[in-house]
Amino acid sequence: MLRYITNIGQLALPRYSASGLPFDPIELLRNVWIEFEGGEVLRIGAEGEPTPQVASDDGCYDARGGLVTPGLIDCHTHPAFAGFRQNEFVLRCQGKGYLEIAACGGGILSSVRGVRSISLGDLTILVRERFERFLELGVTSLEAKSGYGLSLDDEIKSLTAIRDAAGDSFEVSPTLLGAHTVPPEQRGNADRYVDIVCREMIPAAVEAGLALSVDVFVEETAFSVSQARRVFAAGKDAGLKLRIHANQFSSSGAAGLAAEFGALTADHMDIASPDELRLLAEAGVTLVLLPGAVFFLGLEKYAPARAMIEAGCRIALSTDFNPGTSPTTSLPLMMTLGCNRLKLTPAEALWAVTVGAACAIGREDRIGRLAPGFQADVCVWDMPDVESLPYRYGDQVPVAVFKRGCLVAERGQLVTGAYSSR
Repeated sequence: MLRYITNIGQLALPRYSASGLPFDPIELLRNVWIEFEGGEVLRIGAEGEPTPQVASDDGCYDARGGLVTPGLIDCHTHPAFAGFRQNEFVLRCQGKGYLEIAACGGGILSSVRGVRSISLGDLTILVRERFERFLELGVTSLEAKSGYGLSLDDEIKSLTAIRDAAGDSFEVSPTLLGAHTVPPEQRGNADRYVDIVCREMIPAAVEAGLALSVDVFVEETAFSVSQARRVFAAGKDAGLKLRIHANQFSSSGAAGLAAEFGALTADHMDIASPDELRLLAEAGVTLVLLPGAVFFLGLEKYAPARAMIEAGCRIALSTDFNPGTSPTTSLPLMMTLGCNRLKLTPAEALWAVTVGAACAIGREDRIGRLAPGFQADVCVWDMPDVESLPYRYGDQVPVAVFKRGCLVAERGQLVTGAYSSR
């Protein structure tokens, strides 16, 4: 169990804000150390304070003058799928668009066929492998959605695979995304399918303790605002947190619905008006920005992050890991896109994958920061400073990852015995 991290060249301490993004989001300390106890942060040494004299085999890790950050948090992922969709990537290279591919039976429905045909055990193995890769890249907590089953049994199977793959070694916030799109057998009868989501899926997921949140995709190929309202009402009545895929391809009214219900998050938000941003800021909704999907789809319109920050919105960054539109587990790469395409500063990008992301899963009281009483979720990087994280794109692998004080990954490789699922 970790007791100290010493010889820290730069320590990044994200600041908490109940709303919006702090003017100066990261406090930086140089040449300091951290003390831990029982898997939590105990105290941080002051700059210049002598390093405790402890042996390296007594729970002491030498950062060798590198950068230390909180463990990263990925707050929007779709890991419960059976196969990737590289064939659609080829079609996009040939000029076909996302909506065109979906209309021809590709997209989400392609993944639905895979999930419906795979066993729970085999799906759990696949999800676990993906969780392990997240850990290797510095992600110590994440949100994970169902959404590729689109039937009661297959959505429960997906959520069960997420639970069993996580076990006790990885911190996962599970989300029911039964309202991802209308399944083939309900085509032309979306309202009837929404009935199934509200009356069958949500109660079953809650009774089994498999979901903390419910999500709905509002878009031309998915659900309307009125249908999403029904999902929100049912989810709220069941005690679930509310999330929504909003304004990815069009301004649909989903942002206003998120503000009206005080949703936990509104995700994507690639299109947003000043009035929508004002309402979302007033309602305290965290905006989860997914630049990887925009990049991978070859689109031009990225979320207006600077306008969001100026409007007082709280933002987070995520991979949107999924088999069709963002098949990456690299949250540091999203930091690069956040700076390069959303015009965030490196400090803002780091804040968005720590404190901002913790807010997006409702866990800002325990993770996302390195402060006394917070979990000992830590990344050590062979880099001199925060600016290097987004700058060294494609090469951002932590030299060490700790979860609750236990070493789980070193130099992009899982530590043997560090991960155990159910």
